[in-house]
Amino acid sequence: MAKTPELARNQRVTGTERTKLGNELLKRYQKGASIREICSETGYSIGRVRRLLVDAGVEFRGRGGTQGRSRRETGTKSA
Repeated sequence: MAKTPELARNQRVTGTERTKLGNELLKRYQKGASIREICSETGYSIGRVRRLLVDAGVEFRGRGGTQGRSRRETGTKSA
């Protein structure tokens, strides 16, 4: 993966640099990295990563786990 630039907490990223950065984060997300993993790798906040992904046209995955539903309700068989 390409190296992402180090950005100060309130440093703005605009124009083609923002587009390139968003596309790079989008590639990582589409390859299976979670938003939290991307935050850890880049040092960016969750809010910054989400905004860049949205600007890049992401289609967010659902959240992990069964989210409070039992296996019976989800239709999966237990082993």
